[in-house]
This record gives sequence, C-alpha cells and structure tokens, in this order.
Amino acid sequence: MSGDPGERSTPRWLVQGEVALCPCGCIGRRKKGSFVEKTISGGSNVIRQAVFSEDVAMGRGFLQGLDPRVKILCLFGLLVVTAFVRHLSILLALYASTLLLAAVSKLSLGFFIKRVWLFIPIFTGIIVLPAMFSFITPGNVILPLWSWHGEPVGITSQGLMASGIIVARVATSISFVVLLTLTTPWVRLLGALRALFVPKIFILIIGMAYRYIYLLLNSVTDMYMSRKARSVGNDQGDVKEGRRFVSATAGALFGKSHALSTEVHQAMVSRGYTGSPRTLTTSHVRAMDVAFTVAVLLTAVLVIGGDHLLGG
Repeated sequence: MSGDPGERSTPRWLVQGEVALCPCGCIGRRKKGSFVEKTISGGSNVIRQAVFSEDVAMGRGFLQGLDPRVKILCLFGLLVVTAFVRHLSILLALYASTLLLAAVSKLSLGFFIKRVWLFIPIFTGIIVLPAMFSFITPGNVILPLWSWHGEPVGITSQGLMASGIIVARVATSISFVVLLTLTTPWVRLLGALRALFVPKIFILIIGMAYRYIYLLLNSVTDMYMSRKARSVGNDQGDVKEGRRFVSATAGALFGKSHALSTEVHQAMVSRGYTGSPRTLTTSHVRAMDVAFTVAVLLTAVLVIGGDHLLGG
C-alpha cells in the first residue's frame, strides 16, 4: 500500500469498477410484465387524474367562478350549435374559443389538449379514414394511390374536407364537455343537473358510480399487492397466473361490492338521504353569469349567421 493517507482511508474495492455490471442498469434478460399489473397501474392513473381534476375545479379561474347551472346550459347550447356548423373555418374558430376559455380558467393547455385529442384518433379515425378515398367520397383526386380501369383512386379534396369537418366538430364538442367537467366540482355538477330537472335516479346512479369505482380500484390494488407479496418465485409475468388471479378476484370483488352497496345505502338512509344531492355552498346567478350567457348567445348567433353566409 502507498503511504498517502487518502489511499489508506479508501478501500480499493470501493473505487474499483465492476465489469459484470451494465452501466445502464439492465442486468440479465428483460422479462415481460404482468398484464394484471399494467391494468391496475392504468386504473391508478385514472384515480390520480380524477383527483387532479377536482383540484383544478376548485381553482380560481373564469369558468370555476360561474354558476354551474348557467355553465351547463351555455356549454350545452354551444355544443348544439357546433353540431349544425358545416364549414371548417368556423369550427376551427369555435375550437380556438375553447382554448381561450381553458386559458382564462387557468387550465394547463397541454393537459387540456391531450385530454381532448387522446380518443379522437382512435374513435373518429375509424370513420374518417375511409371517407377520404374516392370510392367513398367521389371528387377531385389530389393524392392518387392506384388506378382502377384507367381512373385514379386516392384521396379526394372533398373527402379530405369532409374528414376535417368531422374531426374538428368532434374535437370542439369534446372540448366543451371537458371544460365543463374540469371546471366544476362533481358534487356541484350533480346538484346543477338535479336543479335542471334531470331524473333523480340518474343522478343517484352517476354519483354512486363515480365515488365507489375508485374504492373498488383500490380494493383490487390491495388484493393484487397482497397476492404478489405472498407469492414464491418469479411468476408475476405468467399469463396463466394472471388469468387465475382475475377469475378469482372477480367473484370476490363482486361479493365485496354487493355488501358494500348494501351497507352504504343503509348508512345513507339512516342519515336522512332522500336521493337529492346537497352541497354546502349555494349557487346564485350573478352579473358575471348574465354577461357570460349574453356572450354565448351572441357567439351562437354569429356562428349560425356566418355559417349561413358561407353557403352549403
């Protein structure tokens, strides 16, 4: 050993690199994860997003300060107007208005856009994609792909325009719905729906499902973690083991949910529940609500008038 004090105080095995260790940390063969664990992880993400949405709805943005009844009626009116618009430019202007409302309501635009556009390529794309081709929507072929009996077959300008209108209409409609749900606490939203004469049983079913689906997801997570903690060996990625866990858990979860629903209903009735949602805060129509309603009415008139002037 050297006479230097630093070398004597630090063992050589501590500073020596290990040849067998991978610098990126991926040691051995990568194994496929369990589909059960991935599904439960996705459910946990849903819970986190719901909790985040409640925090956003309790914020101090523009739409958060409006009366929920006014908000429902106005956004529903804009939703109906969007369904009758026939021109892409007006639909894009309406979509831009949703982004403006999200910004003044202090919503994260990135989160808002991703929440709207997450399902559009999956569901709307199935309908839109075939409509762009000439054998579905005849017209001027702007992108020929092949020829059939001397005629070009491909994407037409009419089909592309029709597809753009459908996508823009769906995106705008979903944006209005997302704005309503993100800026209104769930209890106040149910109370506003009941004030607008939505059937009581409908409100009861939605409220119970919204609250206790998270409790059932937590129950499934606890059951899976307890099974995983007691498992011997590395069979977490086995498909058969995952199917066996799902079949065994489904029956237990059904029995647990049935017993829970009975206990919750008895507890609610004993505390005077009559089926009508009640909130600690009372809603009053203020000047800002009236101004927003007038602005929405003017927007609807301008949109319908502009769409009529542009022609069919």
